[in-house]
Amino acid sequence: MESPQVTIVVVPRERFSYTRKALESLYENTHIPFSLVYVDGNSPSQVRRYLQTQAKEKKFTLVRSERYLAPNQARNIGLSYVRTKYLVFVDNDVIFTPGWLKKLVDCAEETEATIVAPLICIGQPVHQTVHFAGGKARIVVETQGEETIRKVQEEHYHLNSPLAEVHKYLKRERCEFAEFHCMLVRQNIFEQIGLLDDRLLNTKENIDLSLTVTQMGGTIYCEPSSVVTYVTGKIEWSDLPFFCLRWSDEWERSSLQHFCEKWNLIKQDQYLQKEKRLGNRRYQALLRPLVRDLSFGKTNTWLENRLKPLERSLNQYFIRRHKDNLIGAK
Repeated sequence: MESPQVTIVVVPRERFSYTRKALESLYENTHIPFSLVYVDGNSPSQVRRYLQTQAKEKKFTLVRSERYLAPNQARNIGLSYVRTKYLVFVDNDVIFTPGWLKKLVDCAEETEATIVAPLICIGQPVHQTVHFAGGKARIVVETQGEETIRKVQEEHYHLNSPLAEVHKYLKRERCEFAEFHCMLVRQNIFEQIGLLDDRLLNTKENIDLSLTVTQMGGTIYCEPSSVVTYVTGKIEWSDLPFFCLRWSDEWERSSLQHFCEKWNLIKQDQYLQKEKRLGNRRYQALLRPLVRDLSFGKTNTWLENRLKPLERSLNQYFIRRHKDNLIGAK
């Protein structure tokens, strides 16, 4: 059998309940040889047993942590097992289309790109709504009076557009960032830049890597002939502790502050203002569905705003209760 050029590293994104569907899709739609390293960050017992069975049957490397992992922590664990020319970081809630991996490798070989991203869709039905089709992420310097201010400009091309409407405009092209939902990376870039920054716990990890790679002279491409979808959905009770940690105010505030300090963006309002929206992912996935149920299927902003302080208190409770279950916890 041909030796694989690629190691796929799968890590938890925000839940574990989609593990089976995502792993089945990976094997059904990947038609070139690959190695698989699956990082299991303290999944519930049913998922843990499923992964153990699959690892034996399919002969992939399963790395189990008995603590919850922030995504970059999990990626760095997986990275330590990579011995191939390329690796692909993939979240554990991604559905693939046939031939997705070969198209990424072909793009990397033909362009000599450091990173190649597929066209990434979001939600269900799968492969219909664009989340990422390339974009911009650059530092700009502005002068305001006597102050010099550094800002990051970000732009997703065709964000939330129906794929059927924009498909004709999409082509392989160089871009300025990729998404960790799925990205192919040349393994040797980590010999230059070191490991991923694990102080970025839940946000801006992809922008940090993209800026770092660009700073080192690397290139990033989007290959829209390769299509994947990350699937958002119902959070099961067994997912709740990890989900609440993953999107906690503490993790988000710490990540934003570290990112701004690292890239000298202390005065950048667009990031610091995000602190006013801490918890937005939790509100979308947990609070709003609850409010709709309590309001007979209707939107109720008044009730949602009244419940936010209670939800935040519950989130802080989860942080206190599960903090000892985090890698690197003191």
